[in-house]
Amino acid sequence: MSFFIEVLLGGLLSGVMYALVAIGFVLIYKASGVFNFAQGAMVFFAALTCVGIIDKFGVSLWIAVPATIAVMILLGIGIERIVLRPLVNQPEITLFMATIGLAFFIEGLAQLIWGSQVRKLDLPIEDIPNAYLMDNYNILVSNFDMTAAAICAVLVTALALLFSKTKVGRALRAVADDHQAALAVGIPLQRIWAVLWGVAGLVALVAGMLWGARNGVQFALTFIALKALPVLILGGFTSVPGAIVGGLIIGASEKLAEVYLGPYVGGGIEGWFPYVLALLFLLVRPEGLFGEKIIRRI
Repeated sequence: MSFFIEVLLGGLLSGVMYALVAIGFVLIYKASGVFNFAQGAMVFFAALTCVGIIDKFGVSLWIAVPATIAVMILLGIGIERIVLRPLVNQPEITLFMATIGLAFFIEGLAQLIWGSQVRKLDLPIEDIPNAYLMDNYNILVSNFDMTAAAICAVLVTALALLFSKTKVGRALRAVADDHQAALAVGIPLQRIWAVLWGVAGLVALVAGMLWGARNGVQFALTFIALKALPVLILGGFTSVPGAIVGGLIIGASEKLAEVYLGPYVGGGIEGWFPYVLALLFLLVRPEGLFGEKIIRRI
């Protein structure tokens, strides 16, 4: 039983970090209807910029992180103003294709500035089993995973409060419901989009640092965006709570499937099992657990 709990906890903690990446997609899609294919590239850019500042200027992590936050906020605002603002009122497919091109541009820019070699990112978090759980319950759970999940939970809570308790949050919800109506009552659409892209850049930084510290800062970080797709399908593309729940489901199910189903199919199913689960879920509830159901009249 302790082994099952160990696997389940490990999956849930990974799922929290998946949810953080997915929230970056939700923020942009909810307010603009654009699926931001460049979110994975932003995660890579953020992590590489952070370690690049540390290596090039010889500063500490505590100086590099605020500097990278400023860079990512400026990047997000720049993307909105230079790329998306001229494309307002264009078809959604046009905006989507713009984010695909943007993804390749950001990936190339990051490697042009900081180089393409794999970097190590050291965070002041020990990646060792939690002594309390190991001594009292014989459960091996990493301190790094627990701390990373706690950081993600704090950020998600802060975003939830931003959306629900602030004037900016009310404007964001109004823009998400109806762009034209929001403009009619005087809400500055472009400014709201700039705020959203800035927040998405901040989310990308946190995700990039946590995943970069675990797997190394390398080009493979861009593929984290693909890991968020099943999370979005399960939770719904327009729901922050859905991203959280979807991340927990995907994280737990992939670990349990790898351990308990993997031996029967030759192993290695952790990478593709979430996509199979998402495909089956699409057949039952295409809008996701918390997504808005669309009724089409023929």
